[in-house]
Amino acid sequence: MVETSWALLTLISEIWVIYDLFTYNRSMSALTKLIWIIVVLVLGIIGVVLYYFLGRKR
Repeated sequence: MVETSWALLTLISEIWVIYDLFTYNRSMSALTKLIWIIVVLVLGIIGVVLYYFLGRKR
């Protein structure tokens, strides 16, 4: 049950990052967006946290 909850949380977080990249960070280049998507998909929750603190436009 815990593994399923963790996987669901990771999936929702990754979808949120991709949505955020294409709606709120319009000025970001396509290459930068692609790099962030790869980082988030490879690193999972760690990638989401990195994006939130380093990549998200405030």
